[in-house]
Amino acid sequence: MTSYLRSFQFWIMLAVLVVLALLPYESSYYILGVLTIAYIFTGFAMSWDLLFGYSGEVNFGPTFFIGVGAYASALLNVHTGLGVWSCIALGAFAAVVAGLLMVAPALRLRGPYFGVITLVAALILEKLIVTFSSVTGGEVGLGVPGLLSLSTWVNYYDALIFMLISGLVLFLIGRSSIGLILEASGQDPIATQALGINIVKYKIVGFILSAFISGWAGAMMIFYFGTVSISTVVAVSVTLQVIISTILGGRRSIIGPAIGAIFIIVANEILRPLGQLNNVVVALVALIILLSFPDGFIGLIHRLGRRGT
Repeated sequence: MTSYLRSFQFWIMLAVLVVLALLPYESSYYILGVLTIAYIFTGFAMSWDLLFGYSGEVNFGPTFFIGVGAYASALLNVHTGLGVWSCIALGAFAAVVAGLLMVAPALRLRGPYFGVITLVAALILEKLIVTFSSVTGGEVGLGVPGLLSLSTWVNYYDALIFMLISGLVLFLIGRSSIGLILEASGQDPIATQALGINIVKYKIVGFILSAFISGWAGAMMIFYFGTVSISTVVAVSVTLQVIISTILGGRRSIIGPAIGAIFIIVANEILRPLGQLNNVVVALVALIILLSFPDGFIGLIHRLGRRGT
């Protein structure tokens, strides 16, 4: 950790964080609104990277955890009148419980089973939302009475603090014994188990943390928008954005996916006037960047760091 604090990457990130903290004093409400969404979205990408980047478990249904957290918190807010932050916390807990019941057992299996089951879980959630439209709002969506805040500045700093805390937790986990064991299990599970390590237990720990942060981010997102809908938190397009953000930013780094997520959200907003071509152009730009820098943005930062030393 000491060596990291002295690295070029650390000082670059520190300078960026100082700029982000001071940004509200020099930016319009529109820019702050876009960045608020981007910061919340980093929770999706960073938590996805914990399992994929380290243990190699490909989650094709991150929207299952995001959607459960979002809809559970929304329904609690609508029907119980609980405060926003209480609903967000309970929504994140619901994402963990639902994930443990439906998806976690697949972590004991080898091969593509985990990815398939997460994809099926996300599809089932989408069908349930449509089927019980009288409760969930179906494809139209469901409005929530609670909001994070009426203040653009408060929303911005809430999202920034969420990104920093969740990023720090995931970063430290990735560099702890848990992260090392997850990485070892991804590279050679047989050899790791031969050392007497229960890799399933560590995968479940990573899974729980990933589900909790995804659920929390999903709940924050809908209380920022004031409504929850399939297109916002459950659609396949959200899954693709999460995966592209992680790979584009640089897997197995936590910081990289956060950079990738902010890039994707901001790029989509800048290219919004293109209409349906928006996603195509963003995907092409992402492809060009990956072809130029296979390790993503984080690889580019490392390369600049080596040149600067």
